[in-house]
Amino acid sequence: MLRVPIEERPDWRVTANEFGFRFHTIDGEEYWTERYYYQFSLKQIERDLEDPTEEINQMCLSVVEDVIKSDVLLEQFAIPQAQWAFIRKSWQQRDPALYGRFDFSYDGKHPAKLLEANFDTPTSAYECGFWQWVWLEDNVKRDRIARGADQFNSFQEKFIERLIELAKTVKTNILYFACSVEGGDEDYGTITYFADCAKVAGLTPKIIYMEDIGVDAQGNFTDLNDYVIQWIFKLYPWEMMFHEDFAQYLNNDTLYIEPPWKAIISNKAILPLLWEKYPHHPNLLPAYFADKKHLLNESRGIVKKPIFSREGANVTIEKNGTILTETKGCYGEEGYIYQEFYPLPKFGDDYTVIGSWIIGDKAAGLSIREDCSLITKDSSRFIPHIIL
Repeated sequence: MLRVPIEERPDWRVTANEFGFRFHTIDGEEYWTERYYYQFSLKQIERDLEDPTEEINQMCLSVVEDVIKSDVLLEQFAIPQAQWAFIRKSWQQRDPALYGRFDFSYDGKHPAKLLEANFDTPTSAYECGFWQWVWLEDNVKRDRIARGADQFNSFQEKFIERLIELAKTVKTNILYFACSVEGGDEDYGTITYFADCAKVAGLTPKIIYMEDIGVDAQGNFTDLNDYVIQWIFKLYPWEMMFHEDFAQYLNNDTLYIEPPWKAIISNKAILPLLWEKYPHHPNLLPAYFADKKHLLNESRGIVKKPIFSREGANVTIEKNGTILTETKGCYGEEGYIYQEFYPLPKFGDDYTVIGSWIIGDKAAGLSIREDCSLITKDSSRFIPHIIL
């Protein structure tokens, strides 16, 4: 695993804007970076990332089965009791899932360690599935990257194939794609990309903001034209939906992507349960709820994470009682989990996290993010990669 310097394409910003990638710069700071790239061997990808991604996915599904059967565990996940039957029904009828992303600490030499699972509303999909592939093709054509170079990136292909599979299970060809107005260019850009993929899959996509969804007299969700929404992809977290005014209508006939049971995998409370069920697995880190955090080794460091935290918010890293770094945010009232600190690999002044995507049950590509901090945030830079 190497970080290799390369010259930027002089026209990439113009091309990015033409392709709808308008969040390549956020608040004046670069988000997409192509001044260098990461290089992996095929063995590193297949053995150290692809295989563990698919294995951990199956492990997570096994834990979901355990949680579904237990009121005590559902309570530990801070899921409102009013939604337990809704989630159980979704799991028991095997509502199909589309995609997810595991975040790993991986240095190319040691086993990748799972930091968390983003399995409800993971972003950076456009950057992974489309834009970094454009970057690779452009640089190969310009003879700046070897013609034999490849990329661990079947995201778009698998995403479209999965949509085609899901379409066979529903009675409508119309698939709504929703995000919140507050999600800004990144969320809107993501659902626009997914809507384009849906067109290729033969579906009729419709884009709508969460704030514009209504409810009719029968309790069905409707669009601005009062058409009933039968099938929807929502880039809006389940834990937030459970506390919205419309939560009482969730258990209607709407089909959701991602399904309600994803509220379990996307919840950081799954990390202690994974460690309990698969102790000392080479790709897992010790993790516990508050009542057992004393089992962690303070000399190695402890990471305190809110159960619902997103984009690195409200995370604290301590070592021997000293805070190494922490972030602010609006999470924490729901409770915390505690995970052994496992440093991200450092290249120059930057720390690197590997996002490994899964579509259905198959590993599908990498998102690599960098930050000068040990905690990866929404503003952390996206870096392309190659296999050589």
